[in-house]
Amino acid sequence: MRDVRGRRVLIGRAAQLAELTAVLDRAAAGSAGVALVSGDAGVGKTHLVTALTRAARDRGCAVLVGQCAELGESMPYLPLADALWTSARAAAPEAAAVRAALEARPVLGLLLPDGEGAPGAASEVGQQQLFGAVLGLLGELGRERPVLLVLEDLHWADRSTRHLLTFLSRVLQRERVCLVGTYRSDDLHRRHPLRPVVAELLRLPNVTGVEVAPFGPGETADYLAALAGGTAPVTAEVVERVHQRSEGNAFYAAELYSAESTGEELPAGLADLLLSRVERLSEDAQRVVRVAAVAGRRVDDELVRRVSGLDEASAGEALREVVSHQLLVPAGTGYSFRHALLREAVYADLLPGERTRLHAGFAELLSGEAAARRGSAAELAAHSLAAHDLPAAFAASVRAGREAERLGAPAEAFEHFDRALELWDTVPEPEAVAGTDRMELSLATVRMSGRAGELRRAVSRLRRLLDLADPADIALGVRLREQLASYLLDIDEDDEAVVVGRAAVALLEPGTPGPVRAAALATYARMLLYNDPDAEMPRLAEEAVVEARAAGARDAEASLLVTLGLYRESREADEAVAEVFASARDLAAAEGNQPAALRAAFQHARTKFDRGDLAGATLAADEGVKLALDNGLEWSSFGTVLRSLQYLIHYTAGDWDEAARLAEGFAVRVVRPPEARVSAYALFLEVARGEPRVEERLRWIAPLWHEDYFIAYVARGLAAEHELWRGGVDAAIEHVTAVLGVMYPFETGIIRIAATGLWAQADRAARARAAGDPATVEDAARVGDDLLARARHVAATTWGDHPRAWLGLEGHAWLARAEAERSRLDGGHDPEPWRRSAELFTYGGDGFTYEVARSRYRLVEALVERGERAEAAEPWRSAVAIAERLGAAPLLARLRELGARARLDPGRPGPGPGRANGAAGPFAALTVREREVLKLVAEGRNNREIAAALFISPKTASVHVSNILAKLEVTSRTQAAAFAHREGL
Repeated sequence: MRDVRGRRVLIGRAAQLAELTAVLDRAAAGSAGVALVSGDAGVGKTHLVTALTRAARDRGCAVLVGQCAELGESMPYLPLADALWTSARAAAPEAAAVRAALEARPVLGLLLPDGEGAPGAASEVGQQQLFGAVLGLLGELGRERPVLLVLEDLHWADRSTRHLLTFLSRVLQRERVCLVGTYRSDDLHRRHPLRPVVAELLRLPNVTGVEVAPFGPGETADYLAALAGGTAPVTAEVVERVHQRSEGNAFYAAELYSAESTGEELPAGLADLLLSRVERLSEDAQRVVRVAAVAGRRVDDELVRRVSGLDEASAGEALREVVSHQLLVPAGTGYSFRHALLREAVYADLLPGERTRLHAGFAELLSGEAAARRGSAAELAAHSLAAHDLPAAFAASVRAGREAERLGAPAEAFEHFDRALELWDTVPEPEAVAGTDRMELSLATVRMSGRAGELRRAVSRLRRLLDLADPADIALGVRLREQLASYLLDIDEDDEAVVVGRAAVALLEPGTPGPVRAAALATYARMLLYNDPDAEMPRLAEEAVVEARAAGARDAEASLLVTLGLYRESREADEAVAEVFASARDLAAAEGNQPAALRAAFQHARTKFDRGDLAGATLAADEGVKLALDNGLEWSSFGTVLRSLQYLIHYTAGDWDEAARLAEGFAVRVVRPPEARVSAYALFLEVARGEPRVEERLRWIAPLWHEDYFIAYVARGLAAEHELWRGGVDAAIEHVTAVLGVMYPFETGIIRIAATGLWAQADRAARARAAGDPATVEDAARVGDDLLARARHVAATTWGDHPRAWLGLEGHAWLARAEAERSRLDGGHDPEPWRRSAELFTYGGDGFTYEVARSRYRLVEALVERGERAEAAEPWRSAVAIAERLGAAPLLARLRELGARARLDPGRPGPGPGRANGAAGPFAALTVREREVLKLVAEGRNNREIAAALFISPKTASVHVSNILAKLEVTSRTQAAAFAHREGL
């Protein structure tokens, strides 16, 4: 705030400002942070954030400030657009950088009032594409100077803004960005849509909650003294009276103190208090305030003049009067209320007729702009509805829904279409106005609901539409059932999906339109792919392809080709199936059926990957991911797996830098299954490199792997490998057992999990043999036999116990790896299984680079144990070179230890007395992790402290300590510590 002398004063908020400044400081140092500032309306959130923005500008930060408006869900991304629009046109030093960043990202320009994207633009903006552009813009600005992005009044945020807030809170990590959001805590009732978002975000470690509490009596006294500015002493009686009436609310206190100074007696209610200040204005100034209250957001001089009916001179004078009384304050290129409660009080005080007329004035003004200015259709719909102009509200709602759909904001599109449906019966000739009939608009609403991720709501609506549909309209009945069956399949209601899909097919008759018939058959065939007890799918699908082609239903034909391709691939080793999937992708994309195109695109890339064509798979996956992002389907089922496959191909090919770049977009702090599926893939690289982030990522994924078997397969399978690198055999076995317990019996991924389980059992048997425990050795062999039998069965059979014709090159390699681990389990040292594993992982070229190196490590180990050191040298050097290039720290440590023991690297000096690397001498048997643990033991740390320092569990730390004692042949931690000090560790 400013006192009467214009000095900046911040009362009683030192602790909160320190919290916000700390978040800003961490962001400036390269650790992005988020702060959510909460408090009752008028308590001082804006003053606090203003102090932060002032401090940020003093430090040279780029500051972007945007505000939400009380327009419900009508305008997607309003505060973002506000922040970008204002910053790009400000006089601040960063304005040029903001403009340049916007010019480089046209998708963000579409949000601005002068955006070039016309309502009829053909291209659609995917939400993930827009989010990525925002992230890129913030990151670019942050490279030049730290960035402070403030989003005010989030209690009014639209759904897309809430999603953006959640996205940035999870994804911003190393960018020099501080994101601050403010919201009214007293507005967050139990069902307020922001409430669960806040609860979710406050769980994130990089999100700080800052609560702005009311003033205490002393702070109210200081506040009033600052307002008085020393012109007159504020008596204790006034302080007490103001504090009691304001209950410590800064805004109330200021208004009450103002009333005290004029001697006016005001009612206790806030509305009366606020309105008393408005009533002191001239008639023209009051009219300006009322116009601004109806606008609901900032207004400029021209807008005020045109809606108020005042001439330019009178409007200017009235605005000057209002601003001088601090009821409206300059904001960017317009004006806003000093406090939102003031606007609400003025709006509520308007007479019903007056309110309607002013809304009608805005509607008339906006009606000429609706086709030219992006976002105006949403405003027009809101003002027309409030003006009781239902035909205009209906038309604007339809137009706003289509605009939101083009912007990739399906939630807002749903709200607009839903409002239009509510108004359908109240307007004349709705079909002519909407350009469609009621059922088609209803289906568009369902489609937007599904795109927004509200699949169960889509199912519920389709069920109601089925009840309302004319039974005589067979084509409509088929369409509704086909779509319902598809959504049921998406929410895993497989049995009901088959029933509904079969009902759709049963309704088909000779007069059914060809495209409708083809779509129903395509959806039904897809359902039968894995649930076909009567073996009807192949015949039905082949006949349907003929019908689809005859009807020109290319998207249905594409879906059928994918289904038949998958069926054929399970029974024939036919390389041509990749081209079938490619053709299906092109057919569906040309028809505009992007979900079907994504399904085909995934199978096309996956087939090339399975056949070892990593270059072709990379290109196919890149094209598929682009298709998903361009159409806002990145979180759809196949959009998600395509992004994961894109990462996996680079990881497999040994392009780990690119894989790491892609993984930067895989949020660690996940709360929903689709996010966890993508995040789990980042573990491939993090586990292989031994990165400390593994533990944090697993902590976030763990609550979700019980909901989705695929999350468990990826995350727990890699968690098992992580434990094995650290010696945690029992924990690894627990992960493997859990994964195998939830996977479908014909899943080829079982082979990899079985191989990991065999690795664990081989290590377990080795320890048992060293400890003289034959019973454990025997049990490990029994479990290993079961694992290998399961892997072999999966390699030979597919669903329905059909012989598997095509396993894929990686599948054969993993089966060889499982066979080799089983041979190691017996304690033998046969190098041939490991040689075969390494050869199969090469795919005839570089192949699966990391797995080639891992197999060669075991090959070298077997050769060394047989005394064949000369033969072991070459594969050892090759494996070391790969591990060094990839940065595969755990594997490299094992290789170097093995090389030191077997003297495979004559150019590498052995450790002399006191050397700490432990490559030879008394520490030769210790792994790199065990030497790290021993150092901490020597410092006197207990297991819990060791676990915290190394980001491992106390149980794992205990296992490491036990292994160290056994390998050093000592009986206590004290002896081990003395040993470490004596040897210079």
